[in-house]
Amino acid sequence: MLDRRLFTFSNLLERVRSEIPTDLQIFLVGGAVRDALLSRPMHDLDFVLSGDVLGFSRRLANRLGAAYYPLDVERGTARLILIHPQGAREVLDFALLRGPDLESDLRARDFTINAIALSVHDPQTLLDPLDGASDLRAGQIRACSPSAFQDDPVRILRAIRLAAAYRFQVLPETRAQMRQAVAELPRVSPERLRDEIFRILEGPKPATAIRALDLMGALPYILPELPALKGVRQSAPHLLDVWEHTLDIAQKLDLVLAGLAVQHDPEAAENLTMGQLSLRLGRYRQQIHEHLAAGLIPGRDLRAILFLAALFHDAGKPATQQVDESGRIRFYEHEQVSARIVSQRARFLKLSNDEIERLKTIVRHHMRPLLLAQSEGLPSRRAIYRFFRDTGPAGVDICLLSLADTLATYGPSLPQDTWAHHLDVVRALLEAWWERSEENISPPTLVDGRFLIETYKLKPGPLIGKLLDIVREAQAAGEIYDRQAALEMIEEFLEKQDAP
Repeated sequence: MLDRRLFTFSNLLERVRSEIPTDLQIFLVGGAVRDALLSRPMHDLDFVLSGDVLGFSRRLANRLGAAYYPLDVERGTARLILIHPQGAREVLDFALLRGPDLESDLRARDFTINAIALSVHDPQTLLDPLDGASDLRAGQIRACSPSAFQDDPVRILRAIRLAAAYRFQVLPETRAQMRQAVAELPRVSPERLRDEIFRILEGPKPATAIRALDLMGALPYILPELPALKGVRQSAPHLLDVWEHTLDIAQKLDLVLAGLAVQHDPEAAENLTMGQLSLRLGRYRQQIHEHLAAGLIPGRDLRAILFLAALFHDAGKPATQQVDESGRIRFYEHEQVSARIVSQRARFLKLSNDEIERLKTIVRHHMRPLLLAQSEGLPSRRAIYRFFRDTGPAGVDICLLSLADTLATYGPSLPQDTWAHHLDVVRALLEAWWERSEENISPPTLVDGRFLIETYKLKPGPLIGKLLDIVREAQAAGEIYDRQAALEMIEEFLEKQDAP
């Protein structure tokens, strides 16, 4: 429901107002106005104005102490970024009016709910030529014009994202326009596709949005590897084919992250399965939050990377499906094939090298916690060391994905003792990562490569790395604790190497 009270805005908008000359016509538009009408927190602010946008933005950046970035010199768009001492970022975008006046600009936008503006100097008066406020009130998404999606096909993804985020309905005529424009998606640059996909994965109900993209016929144009998962059967305990299992994992991952969120909803832990999750892993809420929020590059957090890995974790199964003599379906080395597939897609979407490596690591090793949980006891110190030696920080992501994988594999038939044991295995891994890292993962250095080369007259090469790893693993396993024990282990290994 729309808030009919006077609109309240962030302190940042008030700061901007105070720095703008009263004779300059500048308007706040788009999502910030929409969210103010819905009484939602305002984050990034979008402004339009006429005249010298770049010059004005640069002067404003100097007065606000913000970083200034010209986004498109020809079209007159600029971005200001303020970074607060705690690391939080606020973004202000400034653009030249599209058309001769504000109404022309608003009519050229994507959806009526985003085509609402207000003057920065008179923020209590709405400028709403397409009656977007009524659509907000009705909870519906309507295109601003019949050509909205032909003009910019990426709006297809945006409509689905907004529908999922706000639980709005896309009107039938707008859906028809979206379907007609789906074949135009290849016109969209990989960078813009990536950004919109990431916004979907970072937002609420990503599984619902991905299914909607599939029903719209858009998936072959944006994540073309995924439709091949449809109809690929799996043996028990799997209940679903690979496609439905993948969507279910994304849904279950959403539930797992909600159940372990810092600001968690107690109702999310009402059933026994989620209650056990909260009970066994709840002490790591803050660490999980900080881990996912950190991101590998500015502006993209790890939540989207984790969900993208979930969507591709079984992408190699169609190519590796085999049926053995007993009729059981197997997918040998599907993890390696899936890792190659997600790497190729990530490169197309222009992800950073660090993001690509994180995706590959998550997908390649996503079975590890499941395999550790097949043993009766908890993983040994050696197994924990090897897990994080191979995965590093991605091990945390893999633990979270494995929880969703188990939930999606068994569905309502999940035995509670199987779930409890898997949670205990994940807890042992997370405890080692966050509470016993020096003991189990990164023990103090007892010898280094230079010492080995000088003492044992060795040449630089793979042998040095192997010896150092042998020592670290023995430390992590609790087999050696001091330099003398390390030297004895090294000498014993070298003697065996020299033995005929």
